[in-house]
Amino acid sequence: MGRLAGKGAIVVGAANRDNMGQVIARRFAAEGATVVVAGRKREELERLAGAIGGHAALCDITDREQVFALAAFAKEKLGHVDIALNATGWGLLKPFLETTEEEFDQMSALQFKGPFMFYQAVIGAMDRGGSIIQISSATATIMLNDHAAYMGAKAGTDHIIRVVAHEFGQRGIRANSISPGLTATPMTAGHMAIPGLTEAFLPEYPLGRIGTSEDIAAAAVFLASDECFMTGQNLQVNGGLTLRRNPTKEEMAASIARAAGG
Repeated sequence: MGRLAGKGAIVVGAANRDNMGQVIARRFAAEGATVVVAGRKREELERLAGAIGGHAALCDITDREQVFALAAFAKEKLGHVDIALNATGWGLLKPFLETTEEEFDQMSALQFKGPFMFYQAVIGAMDRGGSIIQISSATATIMLNDHAAYMGAKAGTDHIIRVVAHEFGQRGIRANSISPGLTATPMTAGHMAIPGLTEAFLPEYPLGRIGTSEDIAAAAVFLASDECFMTGQNLQVNGGLTLRRNPTKEEMAASIARAAGG
């Protein structure tokens, strides 16, 4: 019997082929959960739901009405919501002084306001307790050049997770976040394909490699399971990166130049 047998789960941010959300959803299903996968691409969601024996739901996490409709849909289909994980997000690469108000608002809506509303919605559907999990980022803890709006929103979401843990623990609801570092996903594939870029990061990883979505999924299963006696915590699943630091822009440029023979 799987570690999540009999549990009903929601995974938001599972609409892109083989992204972190999809890997987590597949792992939840393999551990026995019935999963509602949500995002903004119907065809891909339905493909994934069919493959894992779950359900698909369209949801833009920045739209309050859609977020609450997702929670209601999951409660109807699953009977009970025990696990709610948010893996939505994208990184805005922009210098601090060049970040526009519109870009800041977009980051805040997706990375902070949206998760806030998602937690509100799923708490109402967790009538027998449960586990809320947020995919955060190591950059909420350590610096990375030119990601100010992204980093600030992720740090804020980490703190809201602590608030949820504090306020709803007596209802049997746990809330935790996971902070990956540089992780091999479809979203990062373009950057990681640049010769020399990954090599700039590797010296900062005590375990000697960057992460995979499977690493994050394994941590998510633990946080979702009844084995977990943790709440209000940020789990640093990044090979030890947060013991050190991210490389600077100059170090990245030098590594890329070396790879090019410069």
